Amino acid sequence: MGKSDADAPQVGPGIRRLRRALDLTLADVAERAGVSAPFLSQVENGRSRPSMGSLQRIADALDTTAVQLLASADPPRPVDVVRGGSASVGEGEGEGRMRPLVRGHQRLHALEFTGDHGWGREYRHRNDEVLYVADGSAEVEADGSVYRLERGDTLYCAAELPHRWRPLEAGTRVLVVGIADGVRVTDEAGR
Repeated sequence: MGKSDADAPQVGPGIRRLRRALDLTLADVAERAGVSAPFLSQVENGRSRPSMGSLQRIADALDTTAVQLLASADPPRPVDVVRGGSASVGEGEGEGRMRPLVRGHQRLHALEFTGDHGWGREYRHRNDEVLYVADGSAEVEADGSVYRLERGDTLYCAAELPHRWRPLEAGTRVLVVGIADGVRVTDEAGR
């Protein structure tokens, strides 16, 4: 975990707003996400924090992404400093952790991943994304090829391109930066 519970992103209110906007009950979302309704209620009310895996399953149940749920946790700010010791989503030694580096609903998302990051999940984003290995090494599968990235390596992934990645060693830290899914990027011809 990070510094304190008070410093952790509060995703519960955003989950509740989206669930209600989709006209879904707590039980509907809990069943889709494979979590208990009491746990989801505690998350929505800020009494419990989901692990990274639970947050992703909740996001899937709401047809969104964990990144979007984290973005909805805070209002946008014109200037924001995120300190190195700020709180992460995820718990425990073996589990992966995700720390937002840009908070609020912004035009850009930036996340730091540490710990385990499951290979089984494939990602596809509306906009371009860059993965940068700050420490350790990672393996990325994109566009039918597998790439081994070492410390300091960057992989660019075009919009809508399915990809997945995982750390290859303990202590790996991957930074993922991209244009937020809520932003529509067009080419110069305006298409």
